Amino acid sequence: MNFEDLSSLRPDLAFIAHWVPEQSHVLDVGCGDGAMLRYLQSGKGCTGYGIEIADDSLLASARRGINVIQQDMEKGLGLFSDNSFDTVLCLSSLQMMQHVEALLRDIVRVGAEAIVSFPNFAYWPHRMALLRGRMPVSKSLPYQWYDTPNVRCATIYDFEELAEECGLEVLERVALADGKPVSFLPNLRGSLAVFRLRKKVRPAQALPAA
Repeated sequence: MNFEDLSSLRPDLAFIAHWVPEQSHVLDVGCGDGAMLRYLQSGKGCTGYGIEIADDSLLASARRGINVIQQDMEKGLGLFSDNSFDTVLCLSSLQMMQHVEALLRDIVRVGAEAIVSFPNFAYWPHRMALLRGRMPVSKSLPYQWYDTPNVRCATIYDFEELAEECGLEVLERVALADGKPVSFLPNLRGSLAVFRLRKKVRPAQALPAA
């Protein structure tokens, strides 16, 4: 799979892929059908694993040649030691978790950096739906209220506050609409929020005077 294939399949993944350095060791938490990891392996020489729980997605990933582990993400990433990976991906999965803060802390524990994406609930069509008295349905939130796997709704500003509370540094933040960055009023005009994060580096403590 080349970059053009990924771009036509999932424009958001094509954009996010350029944040992952070549030859990186990658963990994709909630890897779905494995399209992202397949591209990173074949197009950027990356190695790594995917984590997925759904049987159909697990099979699709395996057919793409992905090393995939079947596990419930709610149980954490205890399989992996600290800083096991260069980059940990959690793309459009975090909003499906009951314990978002715990998983986010675990993601940055096992990875030097993390890339997280989620549907932006403050996207203007979502706001308009709420003004009409209806729950939003869109490309980034394609489910009805009664069958959605999403249990958490967040905006770009909400996630920034959570990252700060978790002691994380936001290296880059982008709002995407149809896979393209939105610079003007991103919290209003972006349907998907993407963050590149790492643990904040604590300043070295001064040595006591002799």
